[in-house]
Amino acid sequence: MLFAAALATVCVSCGEKKKSDVIIAPKPQAPKPKQTQKMSAYEQSRNVEWIGASYKVVMKREPDTELSFACGDDNTKYYDNKITVRILRKDGTEFFNRTFTKADFTEYLDENTKKNGALLGLVFVSADSNALTFAGSVGSPDITSDEYVPLVVKISRFGTVSVSKDSQLDTGAEDEQEKTSSDEEDEV
Repeated sequence: MLFAAALATVCVSCGEKKKSDVIIAPKPQAPKPKQTQKMSAYEQSRNVEWIGASYKVVMKREPDTELSFACGDDNTKYYDNKITVRILRKDGTEFFNRTFTKADFTEYLDENTKKNGALLGLVFVSADSNALTFAGSVGSPDITSDEYVPLVVKISRFGTVSVSKDSQLDTGAEDEQEKTSSDEEDEV
């Protein structure tokens, strides 16, 4: 009897199973919207010899939740940035202090960059007898993107600011050429 039960079990288990022609696939999920991203904040300082004296140039970038959003290449929203430039004399007193936003550069930007770009950076490049020169950029906040508008920002010895589009690929101090045309350079 035990043998018959075992044989019945073997026969039943060896039999062909019914195949179902119903295919069950998981429903694709809509991507969850990402939280609004922030570009990393930074602060840089550099000691500079300019017009016969020592100055400390301090640049600080930070996300600003009060500004309009920027949009990355994958439609991720980013907070735009503000960049504060301070120029301090040797005794610590301020010669210059201004906070820049993308709005300071809109006349140099195409419509897409005006709408979706962020203020990416402002870095010290060189000093000459007339001005301190900075390289600026406004563009896609996505770290993997290389889309941006290069700018030249100059702060004169009187504290006035002028901006122009950077037409050179390399903005190194040795390669920097003066832009003397009033059409290319405007006071901000």
